[in-house]
Amino acid sequence: MLILNSGGTFNKKYNPLNGELEVPYNNSSIEKILQSVDSKYDLAGVIYKDSLDMNMDDRKMLAKIIMESKDDTFIVVHGTDTMHMSAEFLSEIFEDRKIVFVGAMKPFEIDTIEASFNLGMAMGFAKALKEYGVYICMNGYVEPWKNIQKNTKFGKFEVVS
Repeated sequence: MLILNSGGTFNKKYNPLNGELEVPYNNSSIEKILQSVDSKYDLAGVIYKDSLDMNMDDRKMLAKIIMESKDDTFIVVHGTDTMHMSAEFLSEIFEDRKIVFVGAMKPFEIDTIEASFNLGMAMGFAKALKEYGVYICMNGYVEPWKNIQKNTKFGKFEVVS
């Protein structure tokens, strides 16, 4: 299993110089969560951006990394606003991989529980997953990417038909 960090709210940190939350160029939030796990997981930081700033080149980079990897199971830590766009893009390319997108509505730095829960749930799901496909794991749900979406009015993900 390879964990790919593309940034997003999950990773944001408070910058005391300008008072803003920013995506740092590191994997420290994910590394802290993984310290509590007995197994070793490969982790690669690939795009350190808010998902609203991601573009097609970023999605192509994710696809290239997945294509060139020896792994067939991936966790993609991604911002929640455009997670569905990246999931759809990868689903059109890969039929022989297990890809689980995960994120957080609040930064790990602010709420360690939500980010840790979401990542742990995504990892457990990915380990137990038998069928290839692209999934989203958020707010206690793991579904094929088409069956879950962000409800921006209520600030949570919901299962849709």
